[in-house]
Amino acid sequence: MNFKSEFLNEIEQRGFIYQNIDIENLDSILSKNKISGYIGFDITGDSLHIGSLTQLMLLHWLDFYGHQSIALIGGGTTLIGDPSGKDETRKILSKSEIDTNINNIERTFSKFINLKKNSLIINNYDWLSNLNYIDFLREFGSKITLNRMLTFDSIKNRLDREQPLTILEFNYMLLQAYDYYYLNKNYNCILQMGGSDQWGNIISGVDLIRRINKQDAFGITSPLITNSDGAKMGKTADGAIWLNKEKISNLNFYQFWRNVNDNDVSKFLYLFTKLPLKEIKKLSMLKDQEVNEAKKILAYEVTKIVRSKEDADEAMEVANNTFNSKIIDDRLPNISQDKSNLKNNTFTILDAIEKLDLVKSRSEIKRLIKSDGVKLNDKLYKKNDFSLKDYSELNQIKIAIGKKKIGILKIF
Repeated sequence: MNFKSEFLNEIEQRGFIYQNIDIENLDSILSKNKISGYIGFDITGDSLHIGSLTQLMLLHWLDFYGHQSIALIGGGTTLIGDPSGKDETRKILSKSEIDTNINNIERTFSKFINLKKNSLIINNYDWLSNLNYIDFLREFGSKITLNRMLTFDSIKNRLDREQPLTILEFNYMLLQAYDYYYLNKNYNCILQMGGSDQWGNIISGVDLIRRINKQDAFGITSPLITNSDGAKMGKTADGAIWLNKEKISNLNFYQFWRNVNDNDVSKFLYLFTKLPLKEIKKLSMLKDQEVNEAKKILAYEVTKIVRSKEDADEAMEVANNTFNSKIIDDRLPNISQDKSNLKNNTFTILDAIEKLDLVKSRSEIKRLIKSDGVKLNDKLYKKNDFSLKDYSELNQIKIAIGKKKIGILKIF
């Protein structure tokens, strides 16, 4: 579909559009005027992970083309929990836990939208905390029917699987619809975007605005992004791939993208980088060994956006030293241990890998050793007693988990 709007053209060609509400009318407005649009983020942890990258990039492109992007932090709605796409009720966080999470996450948004110019970070706790529940139900509860809510996949799927769905969670859809209404009334916001699991919530907000504010409002959802193996983007066997560097190192973040499946490279270049479309088209045509060059570009570009150019440069250099030049780089994760502890076997390979935070559990470390997934100084480690005695006279040991994770044990 060819759009008149630069923003819609960009996100369409990059694969961001899955469902929409009245996109032709939205296109007409966007081609003539600057608008305000938003995406909501629940603050359930102290960092976003790569599952939020699609939404962050949508905000970026809206901001890039001169519109106002609003990152709506769910300080209020997180107190309830979104049932969308969940099989069970989320853990209810305290106000202080949410405030701590907000402080850690806010800096992430500044990497995607220009907060010094036009775009905003807003916390829905500012208005939801002041609502009078009786007045709210009288004015807004009557505008959204349970009949309609029960048709939305986010609700229907939970009930079909006979999973509990509390009244608390039912209220979430009311509150998110109210958020859109509030932003429309106070910020002239006419577009809500989100993942495909937010479709029902977005429709409810659009309906509320049309009924009460008597204005047109629009919605766009992006497809659920999965890896080629069908797994939901954001989490791996080793845990979430976090955006904040305090949660995962620059190198490990870079290496995640460097090692994605060949079939995912083109899709991820379109979605998660700012490279020109023509350049991505050329990179997408690379095959076999040449795909590795595209992966390096993907890893560098995503790390540059999420972290910084300096962090991307560092990650690329450390990765090149470690995996290509076989240089033991001092910037790799490292720990130190007295040689006597290696000799008397009070410090084993299990301890070393665990303390380097290369693998989640000791049972997983044992499994990896049995399946030839652990190398010490580029040679397979196969000892059944997990001893490091034979290495005790060395100055350091390079410990590699597969092709992705490396740490250094320094011996003194």
